[in-house]
Amino acid sequence: MVLIEPHNTEQHEEATKATPSSSQTTSDSAAASSNVHGGDAASDGFETASERDVSDNEEDHAHDQQPTEQKGSDSYQDALNEDQLKEKALAQANDAKMEGNKLFGNGQYEEALLQYEIALQVAAEMPTSVEIRSICHSNRAVCFLKLGKYEETIKECTKALEFNPSYIKALVRRGEAHEKLQHYEEAIADMKKILELDPSNDQARKAIRRLEPLAAEKREKMKEEMMGKLKEMGNSILGRFGMSVDNFKAVKDPNTGSYSISFQR
Repeated sequence: MVLIEPHNTEQHEEATKATPSSSQTTSDSAAASSNVHGGDAASDGFETASERDVSDNEEDHAHDQQPTEQKGSDSYQDALNEDQLKEKALAQANDAKMEGNKLFGNGQYEEALLQYEIALQVAAEMPTSVEIRSICHSNRAVCFLKLGKYEETIKECTKALEFNPSYIKALVRRGEAHEKLQHYEEAIADMKKILELDPSNDQARKAIRRLEPLAAEKREKMKEEMMGKLKEMGNSILGRFGMSVDNFKAVKDPNTGSYSISFQR
């Protein structure tokens, strides 16, 4: 017969308390090792900020943010490169314009035209190039003016004014070209526009006084030419009936300005 000793609970608890557990022993050993290697900053078992640079979550977050930041950096670099290209293009356009000015000063108008055209092509389609494009068109206009190509002068001045409607030099040059072509009414219109922009411009005022009699004379001449053509056409028709326009007399009414026509044999 086997005798079984009763389980002594109290003794077991005391033994348990007296004998340290393996995990406690390991923890105490780690704490001791920590104290040996330089202090008790982590002796409480928690990780502090001084013990790591970035936590696992922060590393993951930084990794997630990297493509976005890289994309933003690429966009910024692209924009920077585009701005640099625009600045370079404007610098090249300005160099071509300056070369054109030198050639114009030497009386080399055809060569100057080419340089201004190069500047226009380099600076094309850039919003920041409006000023230089307006200037180059105006400079091309004065080259054509010197070469006696007045229609081309008018076209170039009109282009310059599309970029800068208040460009007085372009208005002056277009007015001069109109006068050369005897477009007196158009020249007067350009001079009046100059006075609107600059009321103190004596050159434009003098030009208007000089052009107005010329415009009036041209109107009368054109009227006479028109009446002459009408007379020829009338005679060709009335001649079939043995008559001519000389059988008709037009009398102007001084009060109304209208004409009355009477028949005379």
